[in-house]
Amino acid sequence: VILPGRRAQCALRVGGVHGPFAVGRSICARASPDAASAGAVAEMETAVAEAGEKIRALKAAGATNADEAVQAGVAELKALKARLAELQGPQEAPPAKPKQQQKPKQQQKQQGGGGGKKNAKPTSGGGTSSAEEVKAVRLGKVQQIRDDGGEPFAYRFDRTMKAAELQSKYADLKDGEEVASDTHAVCGRVKACRKFGKLAFLQIEDDGGAVQLFVDAKRVDAGPGGKGAFKKIVDLVDMGDIVGAVGTPKRTEKGELSIVIDDFTMLTKSLLPLPDKFKGLTDTETRYRQRYVDLIASPEVRETFRARAAIVSNIRRFLDDRSFMEMETPVLESRAGGADAKPFNTFHNALGMDLTMRIATELHLKRLVVGGFERVYELGRVFRNEGLSTRHNPEFTSVEVYQAYADVEDMLELTEEMIVRCANGVRGLDGLDLKIPYGDETVDLGARPWRRASMNDLVSERCGVDILNTFGEGRGGENEGDLEACKAAAEAALRALGDKESMAGIAGVAAAPSVGHVLNELFESTVESTLRQPTFVLNHPVEISPLAKPHRAEKDVTERFELFVVGRELANSFSELTDPTDQRARLEAQIATHKKAQAEARSVAEAQGKHALAAFEQDAYPIELDEDFVTALEYGMPPTAGMGLGVDRLVMLLTDSPSIRDVIAFPLLKKLE
Repeated sequence: VILPGRRAQCALRVGGVHGPFAVGRSICARASPDAASAGAVAEMETAVAEAGEKIRALKAAGATNADEAVQAGVAELKALKARLAELQGPQEAPPAKPKQQQKPKQQQKQQGGGGGKKNAKPTSGGGTSSAEEVKAVRLGKVQQIRDDGGEPFAYRFDRTMKAAELQSKYADLKDGEEVASDTHAVCGRVKACRKFGKLAFLQIEDDGGAVQLFVDAKRVDAGPGGKGAFKKIVDLVDMGDIVGAVGTPKRTEKGELSIVIDDFTMLTKSLLPLPDKFKGLTDTETRYRQRYVDLIASPEVRETFRARAAIVSNIRRFLDDRSFMEMETPVLESRAGGADAKPFNTFHNALGMDLTMRIATELHLKRLVVGGFERVYELGRVFRNEGLSTRHNPEFTSVEVYQAYADVEDMLELTEEMIVRCANGVRGLDGLDLKIPYGDETVDLGARPWRRASMNDLVSERCGVDILNTFGEGRGGENEGDLEACKAAAEAALRALGDKESMAGIAGVAAAPSVGHVLNELFESTVESTLRQPTFVLNHPVEISPLAKPHRAEKDVTERFELFVVGRELANSFSELTDPTDQRARLEAQIATHKKAQAEARSVAEAQGKHALAAFEQDAYPIELDEDFVTALEYGMPPTAGMGLGVDRLVMLLTDSPSIRDVIAFPLLKKLE
């Protein structure tokens, strides 16, 4: 904020803060009120303002005049006003104002927008002004600051202490006390503006907390800014502005830690209004599209992303401490591999090559193990051109870990320990009581070791059908190898359960190409959503695990686990397949199954018409054999265990977030027309 004609006089040099648009007296020339009575009046004005704000906050939260809390607040306010009148003594009545001018003044008082021009519309914190009208008013203030010789978009500000540090340092400061010997430079975004008589209060917030700026007209106007400095602060500052101030710490009579300002600087003039301070940003779509506004308006959202950063740091430290080496593998690949998912396709102009964006980091990390790195991991983005849901985003973060001379049992221990480490680091738990809330549930991460059960046993418990021991090859069951009988038994079990999720699994069972696929369909439709507490699901069928070693003791299953919590897959791991001949056969079988399924789907779509066929072609994607990966295995990969974990889903769990979009700063959204 610039005071006209005082460019040189207003230069401030405390803690490196200086500039031609600082307002207030220099800290060397700070003066006290002229008399003790003046100080008492200022204190009482503060108390009256805070009492009024308390009533407004109660009403904004839904209280009415009939509520005891509001009635008590009104009684207190009246008593304080009476005391203030006694201290001020007889006052000359101000000239009467036209009735139509009273409403804008009231709006200015409540909203803290303060128009710098006559009859300006309210500029922040609600009201009926459109965003464009608010912007026009604030642009006028920008021009006014520049006309006065200032710059409303500053270059820097040297802060001496953050809000949280101030709150900690002066935690023992008594109500009404000021530490005149301490001077601090603070800055932040204005989140509340209040004016009462010759006092104004600005609540500013930085990334660590909030502190109040106490603006005393007598103190500001007596400084280098000269008479009128207080009015300029009130008129030119709106909610959302980023400001800096220098002053002394004081705790008001109401217990609010404040900085009584001597100098004031406009750092960035906000042109658009913030959401309502009590309701915040309520539209979910807008929260995701304008995350920057969501972060400004909602401290709890900022805490979610701080937690995310802490989780990522904990994962890295956990793995680094165990001698794993972080690597970086290509995002652009000549063919998608490491998972069965539709990739994003692109084209490299200079090379004239079709490329895909990676759908997993697995195959390149395994190549590194072949090359001699015994412990490697990558934490990064993966891209899959598939649907969106509360659990799925087209780009997401995963961590994949590979350890030579280890097997799936080692990964069980590593996965459990890493998640517990993250929970301890983010939620401040003590390692013993690891009960965390998620929605209306409580997840107990401390009940260790976590439950371990085979996929076949879980399906048998839920559906009453022992798929593998009845229909699986080489197990001596009464219907060994009979796929049709297996499908019939599975469909009967789903119909017997009868719930929506089970009934939705019938189509998948009917299309299943093998007994192992039938087992997986039953698991996904009847068991998966019921696994609320941490559960390692073991021994997946070979048909759905093309990169895992065969189980050492059981037929037709692999040494693999998936971790489920609150009904969601969180991690996937197996003893890696190292036999290149077996690997080639498995990949070729996967490709053949995929081609057959797509051919059948195309026939159905053609029969349904051109629109169905167009939809099929849009969703279809090929799977290719990665010959170079098989060649790498032919050079020899040591016994290896690998694990992949969805970082976004882990953040969801540990921050009690219902949607993956809540934990991705800028999730992909449909383009607005």
